[in-house]
Amino acid sequence: MLLQQNWVSPHWAWQSLGKPFLLFVFLMLQTADLEARRGHQFVWKTGHWGRCIGDCGSGGLRSRAVWCTHAEGWTTFHANCDQQDKPDSQRRCFKVCDWHLELFEWEVSGWDRCGLAPGAEAGAEPCVTAQHGLQRRSVRCLQRPDRTAVSGDICEAVSPRPPAEQACLVPCPRDCVVSQFSGWSPCGTGCAGGLQHRSRAVLAPPLYGGAPCPRLAESRPCAAPACPLGDEQHSYSLRLGAWGECRLPPPKGAEPAAGTALDSGSESAERSPSAAAGAQPQHQGGHVEIGIQSRQGRCVRSDGKHADMSLCLQDAAPVTSRPCVMPKDCSTSEWSPWSPCRRSCGWGSPAPGMRSRHRAVRSLALGAGSPCPELEEREACTGGGKAPLQPCPRFAWRTSEWKACQVSLLLEQQDPQQQKQAGLCGGGIQTRVVYCAQIIVELGAQQLKEVTRPVDGKLCQGPAPATSQVCHLPCPAECAVSSWSPWGPCLPESCQHRHGGRGFRLRQRQVVVDPVGTLAGCPHLVEAIPCEDARCHEWLVSQGPCVTDRGQCGPGHRVLKAVCRSRKGEEVPHHLCSELPHAEVVACEVPCARDCVVSEWSPWSPCSHSCSSKNAEGTQSRSRAILALPAEGGKACPPEHALQEQRACNEHQCVHFFWEASPWSSCSQDVLGTALNATSSWSEETSCGVGIQTRKVFCRKSSSGHVTPKRCPESLRPEAVRPCLLPCRKDCVVTLFSEWTPCPTACQPGNATAVKQSRYRIILQDSANGGQACPDTLYEERECEDVPICPVYRWKSHRWSSCVLVPEPVRQEPCGQGLQSRAVTCLSEQGGSAAIGDCVRWAGVMPALVQECLIPCKDDCTFTPWSKFTACSSDCDTTRSRRRSLTGRSRKRDKCQNTEVYPQVETEPCPCEVFTSQPHGNWSDCIIRGAPSQPQLGMPAQGAARECGQGVRLRAIACYDRAGRLVEPSRCSSSGYIEEPCTVPCPFDCKLSDWSSWSPCSSSCGPGVRVRSKWLKEKPYNGGRPCPKLDLRNQVHEAVPCYSECNQYSWEVGPWSPCEINSEQNSLHCGEGIQRRRVRCVSTAEDHGVETVPSTLCNEAEVPETVQKCSLYCPSECAVSDWGQWSPCPQVCDPNIMQTRTRQVLRYPVSSKPCPELSQMKPCILNQNCFQYQYNLTGWSGCQLGANATCGHGERRRLLSCRRSDGATVSMQLCQQLHLEKPVPTSSRCVVGCAVDCQLSPWSAWSQCSHTCGAGGQMVRGRSVVLRAAGEGRPCPEQLTQHRSCPVKPCYSWLLGPWSPCTIQGGQCGDGLQVRNLTCVVHDASVSAASKPVENALCGELPSKESVLQLPCSVPCPGDCHLTQWSEWSSCELTCISGRSFETSGRQSRSRAFLVPSAESRDSCSGQDVETRPCSGGRCYEYVWQSSPWRDNVRTVWCQRSDGVNVTGGCPLRTKPAEVQHCSPACRKPFSYCTQRGVCGCERGYTEVMRSNGFLDYCVKVPGLEDKKADVKTIAGKNKPVNSKMHDIFKGWSIQPFNPDGKLKIWVYGVSAGGFLIIVFLIFTSYLMCKKTKQHQSPPPQQKPLTLAYDGDIDM
Repeated sequence: MLLQQNWVSPHWAWQSLGKPFLLFVFLMLQTADLEARRGHQFVWKTGHWGRCIGDCGSGGLRSRAVWCTHAEGWTTFHANCDQQDKPDSQRRCFKVCDWHLELFEWEVSGWDRCGLAPGAEAGAEPCVTAQHGLQRRSVRCLQRPDRTAVSGDICEAVSPRPPAEQACLVPCPRDCVVSQFSGWSPCGTGCAGGLQHRSRAVLAPPLYGGAPCPRLAESRPCAAPACPLGDEQHSYSLRLGAWGECRLPPPKGAEPAAGTALDSGSESAERSPSAAAGAQPQHQGGHVEIGIQSRQGRCVRSDGKHADMSLCLQDAAPVTSRPCVMPKDCSTSEWSPWSPCRRSCGWGSPAPGMRSRHRAVRSLALGAGSPCPELEEREACTGGGKAPLQPCPRFAWRTSEWKACQVSLLLEQQDPQQQKQAGLCGGGIQTRVVYCAQIIVELGAQQLKEVTRPVDGKLCQGPAPATSQVCHLPCPAECAVSSWSPWGPCLPESCQHRHGGRGFRLRQRQVVVDPVGTLAGCPHLVEAIPCEDARCHEWLVSQGPCVTDRGQCGPGHRVLKAVCRSRKGEEVPHHLCSELPHAEVVACEVPCARDCVVSEWSPWSPCSHSCSSKNAEGTQSRSRAILALPAEGGKACPPEHALQEQRACNEHQCVHFFWEASPWSSCSQDVLGTALNATSSWSEETSCGVGIQTRKVFCRKSSSGHVTPKRCPESLRPEAVRPCLLPCRKDCVVTLFSEWTPCPTACQPGNATAVKQSRYRIILQDSANGGQACPDTLYEERECEDVPICPVYRWKSHRWSSCVLVPEPVRQEPCGQGLQSRAVTCLSEQGGSAAIGDCVRWAGVMPALVQECLIPCKDDCTFTPWSKFTACSSDCDTTRSRRRSLTGRSRKRDKCQNTEVYPQVETEPCPCEVFTSQPHGNWSDCIIRGAPSQPQLGMPAQGAARECGQGVRLRAIACYDRAGRLVEPSRCSSSGYIEEPCTVPCPFDCKLSDWSSWSPCSSSCGPGVRVRSKWLKEKPYNGGRPCPKLDLRNQVHEAVPCYSECNQYSWEVGPWSPCEINSEQNSLHCGEGIQRRRVRCVSTAEDHGVETVPSTLCNEAEVPETVQKCSLYCPSECAVSDWGQWSPCPQVCDPNIMQTRTRQVLRYPVSSKPCPELSQMKPCILNQNCFQYQYNLTGWSGCQLGANATCGHGERRRLLSCRRSDGATVSMQLCQQLHLEKPVPTSSRCVVGCAVDCQLSPWSAWSQCSHTCGAGGQMVRGRSVVLRAAGEGRPCPEQLTQHRSCPVKPCYSWLLGPWSPCTIQGGQCGDGLQVRNLTCVVHDASVSAASKPVENALCGELPSKESVLQLPCSVPCPGDCHLTQWSEWSSCELTCISGRSFETSGRQSRSRAFLVPSAESRDSCSGQDVETRPCSGGRCYEYVWQSSPWRDNVRTVWCQRSDGVNVTGGCPLRTKPAEVQHCSPACRKPFSYCTQRGVCGCERGYTEVMRSNGFLDYCVKVPGLEDKKADVKTIAGKNKPVNSKMHDIFKGWSIQPFNPDGKLKIWVYGVSAGGFLIIVFLIFTSYLMCKKTKQHQSPPPQQKPLTLAYDGDIDM
């Protein structure tokens, strides 16, 4: 019941609770599924990282956007994504600022060797030439100053990351290449011959996955009969093992350690009593302990088995024990504490500094002990939380200001002897100081704070700025003024007064050229003459016509018309003038018909003098002439003197007055201006402002000195004070002092001279205008303080101990080779003891602590020590000797008397002091001696270095002693050179004379030219400056435009003479006649009136007439006046416009005869009586320089003239009156290039020799271009460096001899030593140098490693397997692809293999060694399969290198030709066989019958071959491969259409004719058959192809 209840309850529970439980589980699974789906549906997305922002250095931040997205792409809330997987939105970064750009750089290593690309090995295609490869290199970001690695992100901000991988080609795999086997080694004689061997060498290692090297050695048993039992022939060898460790000897009385004697049953030798107690501790020699080392010895039979020792020992037993130095390791002190972390500068990144620690040597290594370790240790460190570091300095070129322009520097290039001239101008050279400056960058800021502290120029990168340049110094131009104008009217100073009074007459001149660069300004421009009747306005009176009082003639009057005009000629109101002229009506008379007629007065002539003096007064005259004679009863003509009038003019004295001013003073501060500056709060720092200039002004008389100012017009008084700009004050600017030159950190000897250190600074700007002056001290020097003095230590060697032998139980007698030791201590300078480490550091190599010694045995020969060598004479052919003698019992032994074995006298040649020199190398360049003085910093050395002339050239010598050994060159010559004079030709420039003076202007009116010339004095040579282009007379000309005023010279005409009537033809003395006048060319010079000049200066084409016709009217005739002036033509000439002139009737005739015409007209015709005017410009002149300039800035000009329409040049006033527009400009600036010679720095000092010793060394010195050539200057020479060979100094080196064979002291095989000698030799370091031995002391310290002179080795005993000798190095081979080198260096190999002594040890002896090394100068090899001819379907195939060497390996196996020939399918037909071409053929006597597919069907016997033995030709074998035997049968059946002489055979013609007839027959038959057509023609039955084959029937 209980069971049932228990069963029912779960069942009920399941029925009641099962369904809700299932529903709950289902819901939970759905929720989990939704969560899982949501995890897959929502994912985080990120954007790109932004730029690094923040402070410079490692404190920057980089941000990116992070968002949550649905799988379908839309963005949702962050809460939908898993927060644990949320990516970072910010990360720290390194902010790169501008000043970081030069601090970080990518460092890339070289490319690794090209390796196969991943997946390339799995390629199915075979390799033909090369495979795809990949090569890699390391790329890292470095901080430049200390080359420490930093994050790559920093450099990526500066420049893109260089690629770390690149594709490359890998050659195809190549197997190991080995040579062919050598011949077999010979077999031994007798029975049991053993094995014989052969070997081969490795020529090239396997490359790029090729097959490894095959076995290099083979062995085979010799074919010798087996030995009968017991008759074996054996040889015996003593095998000695290697020396064991050095051990302390056993205590006295103890047994020796096992294995120290010979292993065998050999009897021990008799032991003699102990003579030297080697094991006593008191004989250890201070710090050195003498121990013992031993080795084993065995007797070995030739088959490798051990034998009794007595079979091997013939003479004395070998040494198996020897004394040795107990090993002792080098001991050092404890490490010192770490030094402080040294960081000289920081860059805002946690770059490490460096710290170090030291330890000292306490005791040196002895014997085989460990050598001393490193005594200093350095490691990177961080500064910790200390103050921030100063940023690291950067360096850049800086310059001072340009110095003043100096023309003399340029002129000295042309003529170094030229004297200093004043007033030089034009092109010049200016210099400045260029220096390397230190720049310090502030941390955390992007601004540079520059500190101009000069440092060594090597710290600055890139080319330095120029220290010189061409400049221009403006040429001083004197003020040029025009000529004086005529004196003006008498004017008062002020026109406020209407009435006359005191005034001045003025004349003026204008400034034509403004002054430049001169203290003296322009001369005075206005001159004045005091006058009394000064008026601003005056009446201009004109007379009207003469009106008769009654009738037509007789007395009358003229009415005066007065107009008030100003001095400018303008009409002004009458009240401005004073009272009217006195007479308003003037009496006159009109001639009657019978009266004499006189002309009007001519104008007053020019005044003869411009002023009046005691010796000369100015006068002017006028005249009138008789025009008509009177009749009887008429009014008579006036007398002759009444026809002339004269009056005084320019009556003022020849003195004039003008204002004169002194030069302006320099600009100075005005007191008032200073007060204004103070009240206006002007900046005091700039020191600039407004000042005043003053000058003195005084009135001066032309002929004497200063006069009272009243004599000069006050209104024209120049100003005596003017404002000016004060020049800015310039203080001297200098750099900071450079750092002190470093004092030596290494210690100095106690007797060394005091070391000094210095520093300097550079002037960047000179003071000016009262600024602070430059300091006097630019260079400072002081002695170094606290220079460490090298401590003095020395080794002290104590006495040698007694000779220590092997202990008694081991040795046989107390004699033989032993060791002795001594103590060596370190002493200070004062003699006290010091640490060993101090002597190791300061006293050099420690003296030997142990040396070998010899205790002679009773049978040994003993000698006295060698005596000193005998003295040498001065002769070089003498010898010197030394002696020794036998001691003790040795004197009685016969063997000791043998002087060949035991020499008692030694002789050697005396040292000879005779040397010979031989020239070596080439001659040097020609060297100009005389070192220039070192120029100041930044200043070129002008004229200091000679560049040409006499010099020397040098050739190095090698000095040899009498034995032909190289010695120091100073033994032969003090300088080490042969000297020979030489000459560097100096360049000579073209030299011209100075300019001649200017010629006069070629034109007297308008523009012309002035010319000056130079002529050749010296031609150029040796690369001097070339001459300008010369004319046929070797001259060069320069022409400049000039202008002559057209009114400067003019024709002056005198008055016409009275009309001359030819009285011989005319008794009345009236009518037609001629009159004359005087014409002359005059120049109106200043203050000298009219001066006659040559007529050529005036225009010859415009010379006035000197003779003209005239009329003297007869009595009672009509008399008329002279013609008046022609009326002017208009400005534009027009023939329709007429020009007129008139004359008046002066006397009417008595009769009714009419008067002549009173007016004339003519048209205005161009260039006849009408002219037009225009301005004309000449062409540009050449560039004109200042008087003292040779190049630089100049001016070119063109001249303006007034040209008439007929081409004549006329006065400028004619164009000015027409107010024509003037063309501009008439001058412009220009530049004449300066001829600048190349300027070089002085030669540097000679460099150190490129070789410390030997031949081929070179010394070099150089110079640099300070100023490059310009224009026609001498170019820079190509040679900026000079070389000379060094004197050949001897090279001393240790020369290692060849290794000796492996020697085993006392045995025949086993472990031994190879030794070689070390010799000090002298040579000249050339390739073909012959080395000659010299004293060891010349080579210095011996190599410390014993392995250099000793090498452990082994000699195989019979029965041992052993390695062969190394093969020779193979030839150098490059890795190539398609015949082109793939690598820069090649490879060469050598190998050795184990030789098997017996068949039993073949398994234990295996292995081989291959060594490969890089080499240069290799070549490409190709490997090609070669094959022999076929022989019975077999041939030999081998691989051959391109140089003809047969090898194994190297040729690709996939292209290997077949060695055995097989036919496919096989030749199973009767009488068939496989031919050499790989097809089936038939045997001799049978012919082939082939199938349509070319294979053999069967063989058919050739009929009649047995009887006739004739050749048969078959059809079946046509065009099929045939057996060579069959081919021999049918080779005579070939049909030849040509005879031996080249002509066609007759049968060819017959066959051709027959063939032609057959063709004609066939065509004819076809025609007939086709013509007979049938209407019902059935198709022909289908034919089967007919196959014919020869079945052997003769009837076929």
